[in-house]
Amino acid sequence: MASRLHAFNRFELKYLVPVEQAAEIRDELAERMDRDLNSPAGGYGVWSLYYDTPQLRFYWEKIEGLKFRRKLRIRHYGTPDGVTDESPVCVEIKQRVNRVTQKRRITLPYGVARQLCDGREMIEHSPKESAFVQEVLELVVRLNLLPTAITGYQREALVGRDADTGLRVTFDRRIRGRDRDFHFGTSNPENRFTIPPHLSVMEIKVNERTPYWITDLAARRNLNLIRVSKYVQSIEAFGLAPRSVFHVHEADHPQPTTTPTTNPLSGQRQAHVAPLKAGAQ
Repeated sequence: MASRLHAFNRFELKYLVPVEQAAEIRDELAERMDRDLNSPAGGYGVWSLYYDTPQLRFYWEKIEGLKFRRKLRIRHYGTPDGVTDESPVCVEIKQRVNRVTQKRRITLPYGVARQLCDGREMIEHSPKESAFVQEVLELVVRLNLLPTAITGYQREALVGRDADTGLRVTFDRRIRGRDRDFHFGTSNPENRFTIPPHLSVMEIKVNERTPYWITDLAARRNLNLIRVSKYVQSIEAFGLAPRSVFHVHEADHPQPTTTPTTNPLSGQRQAHVAPLKAGAQ
């Protein structure tokens, strides 16, 4: 069996920007970067099921800023509609070592991933995958990890060219989540926005050093680094833990007031944003 394992290390910088400004930044970056081949116009869906202990150990490790911490998740790319046991997903351990973010993942059919993480059963794997699969199983069993929250968002991605091949910039919008119905294929799940829908998360990801022109762009546009975790946002938004100082409060980032227009869609937009609920799409 060929190895399905993938691993990489990188530094990540996060910014919270209004959706309209994110579009401007994306267009400016496009002069020096290329669209990720896996990122169509309008982006693609990213859905992640996070596992944690009954005491939310991984959540508290993030809040307390431990120099070494990790999370286990199953991730699906694309729309969750029609996900079956045969659909490809990634079982991933994301960990932080000082300032470096490390990701290790294995691509599996959804049913096999659930057998490993939910059923706590050993799965068929190649010798190269053995250490990772055993680590996942050991984590799930030893810490009694359980499905805790699902996050979803629409992502657009750009990749560097020429001397900036290690550079990747992503824009995540419509960030939502839920604390139940943990099957990706659940019909009509009740997702809620965990970050106000007029905001997007911009992430700069580099292997070593951030290019100078990216730093200049951030300074010119007055972008401020922020510590934000989509998993933490979901935990706090659904009242599973007290809101921390890192929680993004809508009151701190009010939506810009716009002059009323006769646009027939404007009223629909206001009605959609007000309850901060979002469907699966």
